[in-house]
Amino acid sequence: MRGYFGIGVYHPKTKVNIGVLWRSASVFGAAYLFTIGHRYQYQCSDTMKSFRHIPLFSFDSFDAFFGYMPRLGRLVGVEIDAKAKPIRNFAHPQQAVYLLGAEDYGLPQKVLDKCWAIVQLPGERCLNVSVAGSVVMFDRVNKQAASV
Repeated sequence: MRGYFGIGVYHPKTKVNIGVLWRSASVFGAAYLFTIGHRYQYQCSDTMKSFRHIPLFSFDSFDAFFGYMPRLGRLVGVEIDAKAKPIRNFAHPQQAVYLLGAEDYGLPQKVLDKCWAIVQLPGERCLNVSVAGSVVMFDRVNKQAASV
């Protein structure tokens, strides 16, 4: 498959979610994982030891992260928002950087304003961040496989 994607979380609420997301990222073929605002510590939820296979980048702030975005990367916010496109209708960019918000307060407006696109998963309430990230990655991989 062409292209790449990275996935990360803005101010993750719990560190165990990063371990679960890291494992899913490894399974679905992410190029990298990142956090903004919190540093990762090894978690028993990462039973595949994904840290051996996919790099994790930690950024202190959104501005620091945004300054290191890949040149062709398209920032895709995953958020419940009036401007969000339902994921079922979303065509994933070839070079994507998916950003999920914390479960308790999501992505702030200043972050959403920098997104190339905002997508929303089905439902009126937020999912666990690692589950939401897994759904987004599955959708990407599934749609790419269908187009081949």
